[in-house]
Order: sequence, then structure tokens, then C-alpha cells
Amino acid sequence: MPELHFTKGHGTGNDFVLFSDPDGEIDLSPAQLAAIADRHFGVGGDGVIRAVRSKDLPEGEAALAEDESAEWFMDYHNSDGSPAEMCGNGIRVYAKYLIENGLAELGDGETLAIGTRGGVRDVQRNASGFQVDLGRWSLDGGEPLVRAKNLKVARPGLGIEIGNPHVVVALSNDDELESADLTFIPVLEPEPQRGANIEFVVPSDPLVKDGIGRIGMRVHERGSGETLSCGTGAAAAALATRYWAGAGAPNQWRVVLPGGSLGVRMWAAEDGEHVSLSGPAELVYEGDLTI
Repeated sequence: MPELHFTKGHGTGNDFVLFSDPDGEIDLSPAQLAAIADRHFGVGGDGVIRAVRSKDLPEGEAALAEDESAEWFMDYHNSDGSPAEMCGNGIRVYAKYLIENGLAELGDGETLAIGTRGGVRDVQRNASGFQVDLGRWSLDGGEPLVRAKNLKVARPGLGIEIGNPHVVVALSNDDELESADLTFIPVLEPEPQRGANIEFVVPSDPLVKDGIGRIGMRVHERGSGETLSCGTGAAAAALATRYWAGAGAPNQWRVVLPGGSLGVRMWAAEDGEHVSLSGPAELVYEGDLTI
């Protein structure tokens, strides 16, 4: 049976099992990926990330067509073994993994282009660790009703697309946020065809301090369940809150999650408004696993 050398990493508690397969020679089934991510019988993680060169993966062809400098592809799978388009925390951890293992270089002021199923994403270093340009976003997915265990009534959500689908739900206070039982999958009506990550958000009081918007959030991730943090979810939550707040709402936000805090910034680009995510990335330990 093959041996797999892996690294465990996390970004604000959103944890991943990473391994290197530059030439795309390791073909793990969804069941094997889920076994690796299993917290009782495997290494344990919210997802599994394979480091593979874009040219050696069919999905990487689109990344290279978009940006020929995207040498590396983040082959990301949720903890149930299903593939995902993007992961905002995962891509920061992935960038650190590439750098620490000598697979890529990223100096101050430089940009590292990484291929994902959601498109090429640009990563830079910053004071909090790494910043990733998540690209353009859109209001997509309508306003489905969201039912969650221990929330007495269904709440309207706001569908937002950031390379992967999200539905953001506003709650009235921290007690509601804490009471939601996210060990059960929230129900969306209607159910999106691709499913969605679901973010539950409470605005801070005051909402804006020193020009920065502030919100608290919990998340149920499609294919992984509740996680301590979700990077693209934090961006979606900040975008939704800005949308609800209306004119004059800031373009910089601090999102507080169970695993820590992340920074979100919206900014104008030639092809439309982009949103970026900032936060730490940590590599915790290495090991060997028999598949």
C-alpha cells in the first residue's frame, strides 16, 4: 500500500491535510480522501489539499489559459471527499506550504498565482500573514429561506457567489448565533443546485469603528459541516452586510469567527469590484500515512 507524506495546517482553525504530488501521479478516490480527513480514524481536517502542477491536472488547463504563471494548482476536496471550487483559508495555507517546501517563492510585494477550480487567485504576503484576491463577486442565488435547528423561524438569506456559492443569514444577536445547532445541516428553500456554504452573521455594536465594519459569524460549509472558520464565507458575510447596510457602508471589514478573525476588503478593478481576504496561515506538523 502506498505511503503518503503529509503536512497538517490551518488558517484560523480551518484545518487541512496537505500533500505534494507535483506530477499528478497520486489518484485518491473520494472515499480515500474522506478517510484521510476523518477526525476519528484518519489524520483529521476540514479538507484535503493536493499540491499539483496545473499542467498535470485536467482542471489546470483552464487555469493556465487564464494565467500562464499559475504553475501550481490547489486540488482541494472537502472532508467528505467532494471537490470544491475554492477555499479562502485553504489557499493561504497552501501558499505557505508551497513556500516552506521550496516549491514556490513569494517575496514582499510579489504575487503568487495559484490555480483553483474557481479560477486563478493571486496571493501576496501582508502583516497578518497572506492576502488573497478572491476576484469578482456577484449577487447570485436569490434570497432562499434558511431553516436551522434551534432557530425558531426560517430566515431569509442572501445568495453570493465568490467562485463558490454562499447564502448569508442575518441574526439579531449573539444569543441567536450561539444557539444555532450547526451539527445539523441547515435547510435551504429552494435548495441551490450546487448547494451552498451558509453563513450566520451578527453585526457588532457599533457596526463601524474607525472606518472598519465589524461582524461575528458562524458557518456550515458544504461538504464539511460546521468549521471554526471559512475564508470565502467571511468575504461573503462582509459583502452581504455591506449590501444590507446601504450607502456609506465601509469597504473594509473585520470578521470574527470561532477560530479567529479575518480581514476583508472590497476594491475596484478594471473588470469590476474585487474582494480580498487577509489572515494567518500555520503549518502544524508532518507525518506519514499508509493509504
